[in-house]
Amino acid sequence: MDILWLLWIVPAALAVEETLMDSTTATAELGWTVYPVSGSSDNSWEEVSGYDETMNTIRTYQVCNVFDSNQNNWVRTKYIRRRGAQRIHVEMKFSVRDCSSIPGVPGSCKETFNLYYYESDSDTATKTFPPWMENPWIKVDTIAADESFSQVDLGGRVMKINTEVRSFGPVSRNGFYLAFQDYGGCMSLIAVRVFYRKCSSVIRNGAMFQETLAGAESTSLVAARGVCIPNAEEADVPIKLYCNGDGEWMVPIGRCVCKSGHEPVENGTVCKAVPSAPQNVISSVNETSLMLEWQPPRESGGREDVVYNIICKSCGGGRGGCTRCGDNVQYVPRQLGLTQSRVYISDLLAHTQYTFEVQAVNGVSDQSPYSPQYSSVNITTNQAAPSTVSIMHQVSRTVDSITLSWSQPDQPNGVILDYELQYYDKEQSEYNSSMIRSQTNTAVIRGLKPGRIYVFQVRARTVAGFGRYSGKMYFQTMTEAEYNTSIQEKLPLIIGSAAAGLVFLIAVVVIIIVCSRRGFERADSEYTDKLQHYTSGHMTPGMKIYIDPFTYEDPNEAVREFAKEIDISCVKIEQVIGAGEFGEVCSGNLKMPGKREMFVAIKTLKSGYTEKQRRDFLSEASIMGQFDHPNVIHLEGVVTKSSPVMIITEFMENGSLDTFLRQNDGQFTVIQLVGMLRGIASGMKYLADMNYVHRDLAARNILVNSNLVCKVSDFGLSRFLEDDTSDPTYTSALGGKIPIRWTAPEAIQYRKFTSASDVWSYGIVMWEVMSYGERPYWDMTNQDVINAIEQDYRLPPPMDCPSALHQLMLDCWQKDRNNRPKFSQIVNNLDKMIRNPNSLKAVTPLSSGVHLPLLDRSLPDFSSFSTVDEWLDAIKMGQYKDNFANADFSSFELVSQMTMDDILRVGVTLAGHQKKILNSVQMMRAQMNQIQSVEV
Repeated sequence: MDILWLLWIVPAALAVEETLMDSTTATAELGWTVYPVSGSSDNSWEEVSGYDETMNTIRTYQVCNVFDSNQNNWVRTKYIRRRGAQRIHVEMKFSVRDCSSIPGVPGSCKETFNLYYYESDSDTATKTFPPWMENPWIKVDTIAADESFSQVDLGGRVMKINTEVRSFGPVSRNGFYLAFQDYGGCMSLIAVRVFYRKCSSVIRNGAMFQETLAGAESTSLVAARGVCIPNAEEADVPIKLYCNGDGEWMVPIGRCVCKSGHEPVENGTVCKAVPSAPQNVISSVNETSLMLEWQPPRESGGREDVVYNIICKSCGGGRGGCTRCGDNVQYVPRQLGLTQSRVYISDLLAHTQYTFEVQAVNGVSDQSPYSPQYSSVNITTNQAAPSTVSIMHQVSRTVDSITLSWSQPDQPNGVILDYELQYYDKEQSEYNSSMIRSQTNTAVIRGLKPGRIYVFQVRARTVAGFGRYSGKMYFQTMTEAEYNTSIQEKLPLIIGSAAAGLVFLIAVVVIIIVCSRRGFERADSEYTDKLQHYTSGHMTPGMKIYIDPFTYEDPNEAVREFAKEIDISCVKIEQVIGAGEFGEVCSGNLKMPGKREMFVAIKTLKSGYTEKQRRDFLSEASIMGQFDHPNVIHLEGVVTKSSPVMIITEFMENGSLDTFLRQNDGQFTVIQLVGMLRGIASGMKYLADMNYVHRDLAARNILVNSNLVCKVSDFGLSRFLEDDTSDPTYTSALGGKIPIRWTAPEAIQYRKFTSASDVWSYGIVMWEVMSYGERPYWDMTNQDVINAIEQDYRLPPPMDCPSALHQLMLDCWQKDRNNRPKFSQIVNNLDKMIRNPNSLKAVTPLSSGVHLPLLDRSLPDFSSFSTVDEWLDAIKMGQYKDNFANADFSSFELVSQMTMDDILRVGVTLAGHQKKILNSVQMMRAQMNQIQSVEV
């Protein structure tokens, strides 16, 4: 197999410096040439012994004759061979006396000196040649000190050492001299190092590159030809790298690939043999379980350590591709690193198509990120047990009983026969648990002890058997004191008149709620699941209420109550996958003690944060930690006691819904799209039942996993509290940032956010889903959107959108929020559509009335143009003028009758252009119908 190399996954190698001369390494006098000749004048450079900054003895040159004007003192190095270098670098360490610190110094005093060089093919310099002047010497630069010294004590001068680096080139002779010119300063040249840079030998993109000298200029790029490593070959163009002026490799061209039967390891520097694919894979399906068996590969890759990996992919209906299976699938003995040629797989979905890849890897290929050889098998599962019950609520409690209710499994996979409830005192072992059966989704558990906390789990049963137990939930019976108090508080009402009976019942409910909450408020840090707060009243009986973390006097207490603290040692960040409002978003692994390692998403808080930023960042975890629903993103926990601060959630393989839809335009059936919408509505119903208002429901804030399950996410509300966001999606309105295109009119005008405004936003999400991620209201401005909605215009149905779905959208966009459906009604409507697919076959006709749905208001009115060509130019589709003319669509009457088949026949093949033209044609037709209606 041919395996491509990943480009530049390893940082560029650091430049290599080769020293040509270093004055600090001299063991005797340097013997450089000075001018004027030493002894003939007191102002010549003088070689003396000195000390560097670490007090090592070195040879230096110094000069100090600042009282005589017109100084011209030179010192020249010995001949330096360039050894092939084209650009030379000079590092100088020196000190300079501050002229103002010398009493009586004239104005001619300097605090700078000049650097020169002279090229020569041999060592031909004398005391008088080359002449001591700028020509033939070439000036590099005037060197100035960053710091000068001025103090003098009994031990001598207190110097400040400066370091400067200059470079010059190109040089072409065999060698050169350096010269330093003083023209009236008091200074010491402490050390001079001369060097050049080169790119070191390296292996990149599967090829070896030899050591290469840097170019003559700082901007030069020197090409180097690569040679493929053993067992690799060039994939396309000859492979090259370029060495820049700083000695760093850059601009890769071409690549080498490992030959068939080999793969890259050791960061792509070696091509090692890999095993061939396993042979004769056999599958045996039993309901939702599977046994896979196979024979070893024909070729082992030259090693004896061949093992096997299993890759599971779920393949839905329609034209969509397969996606990786979720973490719910179980493998025995394991999924990766199998030493035997068989595996038992369970917990698959019922009536679902799967593809299983059996990979053969060895000790070499196991280090590689590239796909090994594999054999695959396709299977379809049969009837399955029900899925896990996800939600359990406390309805009421006494000193010796608790009444519970729970939701039906999201995937019952048949008719639920009954439920099995398992419970035990949390102070006792799970092995001492008791069980009861219930024909409904409620049960009264009696015979409990007062004031004790009990652990409950429930599972459902169908003809296929039991599903898995739900997660553990903790509920507490009333204490005797609480019970007696409640009775005393009830007595005045009991002896009241019969007319007060209704008031009495209400009071009893309130007392029970208050007592219940008092009993739950004590801390229980040993358990990760907190005791929950419940109420009845206008909420669904037993439904948990959302608690705003910003109501806590200490926001950190909300984090401790609702989010589980995770030790940083359990978290391993793999890669950065995006940027969030507060820092980076990463993927990685979470391995909790006693639990299986899982793939997770990790939000990190950037360094240098303020306490307010930390509070706002963790507030999302305080919110998310209160939710437990299969269509709401699940919080695994937080890291607050280490750096960086993290929020850890389940990982959603397919990312945000809007991007996922745009990447898979037209790839799903209507039923699949409706299934996605049903999941979103179910999650929003759960949030609405908890009295939580999202306020930013949009496809960008819905995440999709490998099984196409959609989950509501993004519970950070800080963008509504701040005005400093630069995201144009969120526009200022009455002191906050609001996503105009997704927000209900009353929320824009009066900041009246309710579940009804979330329903409006859900209608926009429906439109996004059915249009495969198209931007709502296209390129209209936010103000145009506000004005259009105020005039009762609404978005038109997306292409091929069933009329039932568009009507549901219009219901969500009712101006009076009291007329909009509840999320429970939306879920029921979508369930009916899924059970009756024929209801989704009718496509919405374009209304001919005056109150038209909102078409693309950015599209111009056709009546303002005289020809079809002008109209095409106006909608930026002028490239199809000839296509329309050749197909004889030369008048607005003909164009207004065009269908999608006509647009395809004309030759418009791009999906985006098809939609743009079809929307424009629909608008033209609507305008014509509207004109005709007015005339009539």
